[in-house]
Amino acid sequence: MRTAILLFCICSSSVHALKCFVCSSTTTNERCNQEPKSCQAPLDTCMTTVDTLGDLKAIVKQCASAATCSGAASGASVNTLGNGNRVTCCNTQMCNLNGAAAVQLHKLLLVLLSVLRVTV
Repeated sequence: MRTAILLFCICSSSVHALKCFVCSSTTTNERCNQEPKSCQAPLDTCMTTVDTLGDLKAIVKQCASAATCSGAASGASVNTLGNGNRVTCCNTQMCNLNGAAAVQLHKLLLVLLSVLRVTV
């Protein structure tokens, strides 16, 4: 009976593991979203890093601890041209699907703000 309970606990805990998209240094979000993986404890956060330089982009998605991801996010920065490093963190199932799309939106907003400053 104890063995059955232990097996049930092991199986049910793996069912609830956080799943994140994982890739290393791809150039598009679509290529990066090919491989969802279950994160192993203590990795409880999906972390997306996007490095941008002009039209070049490198996207890395991985499982991380909340502390590691928030530390990396606090040190990331993007200039007014959209160049730099952006880190996003989330903790729901496959929540890092659109990390690179968010960077594109931020880049567009920065350009719009620059244009508005010039015209005002």
